[in-house]
Amino acid sequence: MVSLLTIRTDYITNINLLNQMTTAEKLSKIQIEFKAKKSRFNSFGKYNFRSAEDILEALKPMNEKYRVYFTIDEKYIHTDQLPIIETKASMFDIDENNAIHSTAIVGVDLHQKGMATPQQFGSASSYAKKYALGNLLLIDDTADADATNDHGATRKPKITSSNIDKAKKFLSNGGLLKTLQDKYDIEPEALKQLQNG
Repeated sequence: MVSLLTIRTDYITNINLLNQMTTAEKLSKIQIEFKAKKSRFNSFGKYNFRSAEDILEALKPMNEKYRVYFTIDEKYIHTDQLPIIETKASMFDIDENNAIHSTAIVGVDLHQKGMATPQQFGSASSYAKKYALGNLLLIDDTADADATNDHGATRKPKITSSNIDKAKKFLSNGGLLKTLQDKYDIEPEALKQLQNG
């Protein structure tokens, strides 16, 4: 059985060790320990991603453990070409009374289809928060589909009437039309030719 005295001594020892850490050392420890799940799903791009809210929620245990807290500040920058949102993510150290900051700058696409102006600003704001936090915490977004997804910009190869011979040979050897449709963008005229043999 652990005595109350032992727990109190461990607590005091841990606080003393934290007080000896610099702000940069605390941030480094947090960067190593930090994990945020990709709890959101983009049904358009069909991938999981993490939001700024997911990141902030995952940081809460670090606040008490390392005696720090995180904030996000946003600033609107007016330009003639494109409205810009500048977002600053900060980690404040309670013991040293200083902070480390990271900034992300995102343009607001006012011509984005299917969104009202408040949604366009909200989308840009969320994106900037996520990337400011990601920069501060060294979150590797190269493995995040949200960073690499092209939202359908990469097109399937096409089968047209002019290059249909390989597709016909594939079908004559027992291949399925469904397989071709999954892998290729088949023009309507070429599709008719393939269906009619």
